[in-house]
Amino acid sequence: MREKELRLALICYGGVSLAVYMHGITREIWHLVRASRAFLENQPPSSGSEAVYRELLELIEAKSGTKLRVLTDIISGASAGGINGVFLAQAITTGQSLEPLTDLWLQNADVEVLLDPDARPLSRFSKFWAAPIAWAILRRRGGAVERTVAAEAQDEVATKLSGFVRARWFQPPFGGRVFSTLLLDALQAMEAQGFTRPLLPAGQPLDLFVTVTDFHGHREQLQLNSPSNVTENEHRLTIGFSTRGQDAGMLAHQAELVFAARSTASFPGAFPPFTVRELDGLLLSRAVVWDEREAFLKRILPQQFEAGSAEDAFLIDGSVLANAPFAQAIDALRNRPARREVDRRFVYIDPKPGMPSFRVRGRGKTADGHLKPPGFFSTIFGATSDIPREQPIRDSLTAIEGRSQRIARMREITEHLEVEVEHMIEVMLGKTWFLTKPTPERLRKWRLTMLQKSAAATGYSYPAYAHLRMMGVLDDLAATARRLCPDARQEHCRLLRDALWGEVRRRGLDKLTGPKGRVMAAESMLFFRAQDVRFRIRRLRFLARKLAEDVEVMAEVPAAVADRLRQAIYASLAHFLEVETSEYLGADVAEAVRNGVENPAALLDLLAERRNLEAGDAATDAALIAALTDMPDAATRTILLGYLGYILYDIATLPLLQGEGQDEFDPIKVDRISPDDATTIRKGGAAATLKGIEFNNFGAFFSRAYRENDYLWGRLHGIDRLIDIVLSSMPGTVSAEQAEVLAIKKRAFEAVLEAEAPRLKRIQPLIEELRAEIAAITPA
Repeated sequence: MREKELRLALICYGGVSLAVYMHGITREIWHLVRASRAFLENQPPSSGSEAVYRELLELIEAKSGTKLRVLTDIISGASAGGINGVFLAQAITTGQSLEPLTDLWLQNADVEVLLDPDARPLSRFSKFWAAPIAWAILRRRGGAVERTVAAEAQDEVATKLSGFVRARWFQPPFGGRVFSTLLLDALQAMEAQGFTRPLLPAGQPLDLFVTVTDFHGHREQLQLNSPSNVTENEHRLTIGFSTRGQDAGMLAHQAELVFAARSTASFPGAFPPFTVRELDGLLLSRAVVWDEREAFLKRILPQQFEAGSAEDAFLIDGSVLANAPFAQAIDALRNRPARREVDRRFVYIDPKPGMPSFRVRGRGKTADGHLKPPGFFSTIFGATSDIPREQPIRDSLTAIEGRSQRIARMREITEHLEVEVEHMIEVMLGKTWFLTKPTPERLRKWRLTMLQKSAAATGYSYPAYAHLRMMGVLDDLAATARRLCPDARQEHCRLLRDALWGEVRRRGLDKLTGPKGRVMAAESMLFFRAQDVRFRIRRLRFLARKLAEDVEVMAEVPAAVADRLRQAIYASLAHFLEVETSEYLGADVAEAVRNGVENPAALLDLLAERRNLEAGDAATDAALIAALTDMPDAATRTILLGYLGYILYDIATLPLLQGEGQDEFDPIKVDRISPDDATTIRKGGAAATLKGIEFNNFGAFFSRAYRENDYLWGRLHGIDRLIDIVLSSMPGTVSAEQAEVLAIKKRAFEAVLEAEAPRLKRIQPLIEELRAEIAAITPA
């Protein structure tokens, strides 16, 4: 039985009150991940959509012979998407329930709750002169309420809009402290329901990012030729959390999660900018102790913290500058562990594709049929709000596509090199090398012989490869230094890398050719053996792919033997990934980093001693030999050829990919979840299904019925698209019949309606309509 992981990296867009819709989708993702874990662990079937997801995984197993695990390990969000991302990450990390967030959106995401206490109309006579204006806007025949609001909700919406219009003007109507309180309440309610095990495999990190806009900005230094240093104001902030190095079941302190969720959704004009003082006051009133406060502020707002002004930073909505935060998720792909074959997906949630966040009237036509130019206020409003947040994601998708193409190219190269690599190994080790029973010591000698002879065998290509590899080692050392000293200035990291390169040159390691172009590899090989962690990681990931694609498919390979070899490969991989972490290296290496500009030699020597990579190589050799016991000769030969010959593959592919493509097995695929894509029940996109798109996407704040509508459609659309995405991970030669797929979707739709009907009292007519529409679904 093959095992495979479908890994979802989620990108959650902003959408104001469409946060309720996105919560329905992220809730389905949570149910899918829970169902997947239960399926892999043979736990008793659950109920609702989780039970149907389990049926789906069983169908895939029956059709393809593949046991599939679905997990979400990267989440990146902005604004409303950032809030949902924070809570989903907390639920995945801790095993807590998302039910309290459902209650938050349905009960409390209401204008009457969110209004700042100082902004509420004190009586029905407040701003009495504004009442006729509100009446004229809201009650006129053919007006917005009559045109867009269902009859049963018109009174509710009109009443709340009237109060909203008569609230204080020229100040944000919604209360920042109110919103922070609701977020803290939801997190504490999740905690009160208890913890279970995390929804990720042991050792699998979760990385969460939310974007924020620093209103006043902070100064960043840029390096130029002339002048050498300039400073510019930077407004983009990313608040990141990771479970790497954290206690199991711990993402971050609740105060830090409130900080991230409140600041990323500080919608301009609706909420006041977020400040640390707002959070401090809330925590004080609730007697919540935040011991890590100073360290967190130093990490998130380093310049303001150093200047003693972190409390004066004003943070506003992350979607102002980064509504589609792909870049952060792409960066998180580095150093992700892999236990089996991986299908990596970037899944972005766009609740309103093609619809601007704000719709400004005035796009009429002139007498000759041309569009009218935008007016004065339309131009200003669009330039300052719509245009920045609505930029297309083409650049991000192009970057992902380019990476995927390079990975595919690398795989083609390695496949075509197999015969040549096998021949080279026979030349270097002798044709009878494999007939000698391998032992750890023999494997070590073969490995070192291959490393030494490959330099001479590859001629002029080796110096270029070695220089590139050396630059990669220095880049990795600089990245390790940043992790050890996250508060260090960027200038220090740049100077440190220059100092390390100077030390490499002082030791003569940059001299790779001698008289008449003769390759000189001995000194550089010693340096790589002492310092190059990434080569070991690339080699083991390559070996894991050989196991999955070439060995496990052999009929004569027992499953238990293949599993033992897989465990040996991934245990070794885990060790080399760990030696790059700050937790492994310790405080003395961090101190050496701080002094590294002045004494780079001491830093290099300490890193070599602490990481002791050659001991890790010896442990890997021993683990592989032990795991190859009882392995058929053909499979053993395949694994040893891949392990020993990897240096030749690396010489061929590193200049092309610079290590890209060895983190996970396959090119990245991108999927979208939106109302336009989920058409099994009803076509027409957001306009035909969602209510929150009204009033410039604030609609769901004015009606419980609107929120119930959008939440329910979020769950249904989530099911529709997630089933498609999961099924698309099946091998290309295997597929499910359309009737089977529709039957699974219908059971999941019906399960959600059954579960939600008692809660969603305001939309019972819609539920009955949906029952009829679902019953009528048939194969095309």
